[in-house]
Order: sequence, then structure tokens, then C-alpha cells
Amino acid sequence: MTRKLFGTDGIRGRANVEPMTAETALKVAMATGARFRRGDHRHVVVIGKDTRLSGYMLEPALTAGFIAMGMDVVLSGPLPTPAVAMLTRSLRADIGVMISASHNPFHDNGIKLFGPDGYKLSDDIETAIEQQVASGSDGADPEHLGRAKRLDDAGGRYIEFVKATLPRRLRRLDGMKIVVDCAHGAAYKVAPALLWELGADVIPLGVAPDGFNINDDCGTMSPGAMQREVVARGADIGIALDGDADRVLIADEHGNLIDGDQLMALIAGGWHDANALSGGGIVATVMSNLGLERHLQGRGLTLHRTNVGDRYVVERMRALGCNIGGEQSGHIILNEFSTTGDGLMAALQVLATLVDRQRPASEVCSVFTAIPQLLRNVRFGGGAPLEASAVRKAIAAAEARLGTNGRLLIRKSGTEALIRVMAEGEDQALVATVVDEICAAIVAASGAPAGRTAAAE
Repeated sequence: MTRKLFGTDGIRGRANVEPMTAETALKVAMATGARFRRGDHRHVVVIGKDTRLSGYMLEPALTAGFIAMGMDVVLSGPLPTPAVAMLTRSLRADIGVMISASHNPFHDNGIKLFGPDGYKLSDDIETAIEQQVASGSDGADPEHLGRAKRLDDAGGRYIEFVKATLPRRLRRLDGMKIVVDCAHGAAYKVAPALLWELGADVIPLGVAPDGFNINDDCGTMSPGAMQREVVARGADIGIALDGDADRVLIADEHGNLIDGDQLMALIAGGWHDANALSGGGIVATVMSNLGLERHLQGRGLTLHRTNVGDRYVVERMRALGCNIGGEQSGHIILNEFSTTGDGLMAALQVLATLVDRQRPASEVCSVFTAIPQLLRNVRFGGGAPLEASAVRKAIAAAEARLGTNGRLLIRKSGTEALIRVMAEGEDQALVATVVDEICAAIVAASGAPAGRTAAAE
């Protein structure tokens, strides 16, 4: 069955346009409820969201669908995606739902679903839900309808949960000055509160959501303001989160940006030294830098690569028994503690390392030398430009020029109408040239302009 609703990270699209409409959200809730009914107990669903205006449309639609299926709904309000995963397990809920389009602009939204174990659903279960949406779902009898309630202490529960992931000897951040950019998103309350409660001097950015400004020139997609504030305020470190706070980027005290590959190397190295790293390595995606792979090999560790998407990283981690995985874009999964990417949790591991070593971030966080890598996005309006003969020839020529010392990756985004072109190699000029040539061929085949981005989705 060809999937029409679910992509690499749940259902995503432009708000109030199919499939991101109230009508479809209601149908998805009813279909998911039908799929997860398991016994005669009172079923519970946790629903969280970020700060997009369209959340006010999707939250009641999903709530109505689950209530119609006889399920009680617990509403957390704005809260990070990993907090919803945590609450799903903590409350022994049957389903967790996060309403968010992550790093996308406000006019997009999405629906992410978690099973009772707090993990995102498999492709097979998502396909079954799509089939159920198509066939329809019979609701509960009037006397068996569900109820909805607000969980007033949801943020506090999550803060305490994340605090507990710090090593016991390093439970305080006294004396540290930290800039945290919450992207006007789901963590705008919990992130500054968490860091302040741990003793830090907190300089918050992106904490005034208005329904429209999520990820707008802030957060992981635009960390420049955070980097500049770190330097201007003499901070020890900067933390940038995305709209649903499942990814993180770090800036050192000089404002230099540290990506997810460096963060994984740092955390994995510390855990390996403490005999706490399991699986003999880490899991990352095809986007991660060759420098990370070589660094790990030098320490006798393995980099296991997956398709892009933190869900695929988690699946491989579980299969291999690895406890660290993630993406260059800043999704860091530490499954000793969490079932999905958690930006705050990863940031605390970095802060703990700084406290433990008593060295500045610039000396601690740049763990390996990255191989020159360039990623560019080409937006297209339809068709199949990657099948055009000119594009195939450009790709073949680029692969030949990069040879065995380089790497080329071209793929369609799973969440946007973009083709992502990434090249990597020892010769930076060559890398730029082959990316330019491939993008030009795609633009000619699709009739759309090209754009740049600093990180994959």
C-alpha cells in the first residue's frame, strides 16, 4: 500500500490543507483509537503540542476523535515532543500524540504518534492506521464515551525527569552562564526553568510565542542570534532548540556552532570512558560526517548508519543494543533515559562534561575534524526531476570525480517538497562544484529555484 498520510516523521503538511485539517485529524484519532484498543480497561491518550496557531484547531479535533472511541484524553498543553513520549509511559497511556511540525515554519503542522512504550510507531502500524482511516471507524456507545482533562503539572514532571539524567555528582550548574534559545516553541517555559533550577544564570531567547513566530529566525534553524548573544553576554555556552525541542545545537563561548555529530562524539566518548556505552558504537544517519566515522574507528567504535529520521535511528539502536544515536541536525537519542530525541537531555550531558572537566566549551565540544561537507536544498513543484537523464548524468559524473575519498547523497525530503543534495570529500572546492552542478541540473529539470540550508531535516 502506498502511504498517503505518513512520512518520515508522522503526518505533516500545511495547516488547514489536506491532510493537515481538522477533519483528517479526527479520522486519524478514531483510526488510531481503533488500532490501539486492547482490553476492557479505561484507555488513556496523552496529547501535547507546540505553539503554532493551528494547534488550537488540531488539538480539539484529535481530542474529539479519541473521545468518540471511548478513550480518555490528557492534555498537556505546549510541551516538548520527548516530554509527551515520557508522559505516555509514565501515565501508562495507550497512545501519545504530539502536534508539531518540528523545525518547520508556523504555517505547517504535524501529528506524531507514540505507542504505549513511548516509541514512535513503526511503518507497519502507521500503514494499518492509514487503512483504518480509509475504511472508517465505529465509535463507542454514548455511555462509553471518553472524557478530557488538563494535566496541570506536566511541565514540572518533565523537568524533574530530565534533571534525573544528570550524573549524581554533577547535579548542579552553579556559576554557569547559559544562553538558551527556545525558538518560540514547545520548550519556551520548561527549558529556562530547568536550567535556572539547576543553578545556572539563564539568558532566555525565543520565549515569547505568538502562534506565528515559531522557528522564525531563531532556534536550531537560525542559531545566529543565540551565537551572537553568547559572545555579547560573555556566556559559557549557548543552547538552541527547535520548535518541539527534540533537537539541539550548541555554541561555545566564542559563538562557534557545534552540530549533532560533534555532540554525539562528545557524549559517546564520555560514556565509553566510563564503560557506559553499549553496542560498541553509535547509530547515526547517512548525513553524518565522515570525520565522525573516522573518529569513532580510531577509538575502536563503530558508526552504524541509517536512513534519515530519528525513528529509524531508534529502531536500529534497539536492534543493535546501542544506547546513543542521533542526527547531525541535532536529534540526539539517549535511550538509557528517553525513547526519542531530546534536546534538553542532550544539552545537559554536554553541560555535565564541562562541569566535570572544568574546561571551556571550545576545548571540550570540538571532538574531531570534520570532512568538508555541503548540503543544499532544491525546492520542486512536482514531477520526478531525479529521473531526468541530465540529472542522472550529473550525479554519475559527481560520483566519479569524488571517487573513494568522498561521498554523495541525493534524496527527497520526507516532510517538504525538497530534494536534498549533499556531497562530502577532502577537497572543499570540488565538493562545492559537484553540488552546484547537480543542483543546477535539478533546477533545469524541475523549473524551481535552489536554496541552501545548514542542516538536514
